[in-house]
Amino acid sequence: MRHVLSLLDLTTEEITRVLALSADYKSALKSGKRPSVLANHTTGLLFEKPSLRTRVSFETLTTQLGGNSLFLGSDVGWGKREPVQDFIPILTSYLDLLVIRAKSHTAVAEACEFSRCPIINGLTDVSHPCQALADMLTIQEHTADLAKTKVVFLGDGNNVSYSLAVICCKLGIEFTLGAPAKYQFDTAFIDDLNQHAGKELIRQVEDPVAAVKDAEFVFTDVWTSMGQEAESKQRLADLKDYQVNKDLMNQARHNAKFMHCLPARRGEEVTTDVIESSSSLIIEEAENRLHAQKGLVVWLTQEANA
Repeated sequence: MRHVLSLLDLTTEEITRVLALSADYKSALKSGKRPSVLANHTTGLLFEKPSLRTRVSFETLTTQLGGNSLFLGSDVGWGKREPVQDFIPILTSYLDLLVIRAKSHTAVAEACEFSRCPIINGLTDVSHPCQALADMLTIQEHTADLAKTKVVFLGDGNNVSYSLAVICCKLGIEFTLGAPAKYQFDTAFIDDLNQHAGKELIRQVEDPVAAVKDAEFVFTDVWTSMGQEAESKQRLADLKDYQVNKDLMNQARHNAKFMHCLPARRGEEVTTDVIESSSSLIIEEAENRLHAQKGLVVWLTQEANA
């Protein structure tokens, strides 16, 4: 049985197929077509963390494809009332698909061991594959040649930047993380990706200006994620030079686009004038969560696990 914990779980061809399905279903929806490929199917949303985009997009896409979704919060007692080897087999025997948004990547990996239906990682501390697919769908819509595209992420080497680096590697896109040394990826992760790519595609540098040079897409994310609140003051001090503002955007390629997974903290990692500028793709990017996840769900349920 196939699960998607990370985009490392998919081949380049499979990611390309998911993105093609995403584009097709997006086009179909714009034309008023909602094929019922999930008729009589139920998707469970097992969430430890609060959510807007992930929850609403998965619930909406399941409905648009003719299925039903169930939101499962803390009241179901995951990890509290009974052991995972009892809880997950029972839960997944009722469902056709399970989306998990969790604090621990290890907990989702453990759930996959006992699952009786496909599982999608809706976010963990390590990986956010759904966001990266939406990001790439957005990039595809705004560039003529992926092979000549440069993607830059400024800030923390977190779950969002991790997944963006992976999908760029898989699709042969140059990616640079601009971050202080203490916030960068482990060098082993970079080495593994570049070995997979067969060339140096994935880089990280400390200088934010050098990072954005020739960038076509400039990404950032909040500097303090859920669970890191105690580190907030230190993170603000450490990352202040990596704020995406007009001066920094002017160092990127002409007409470079700004992207952010949201929610954003205006005045911290990005200024309001950038986030509201004509270069900002944040609304399209957020909308594409619906379409990218639709492509992933269709591929996982109708093809990979058919």
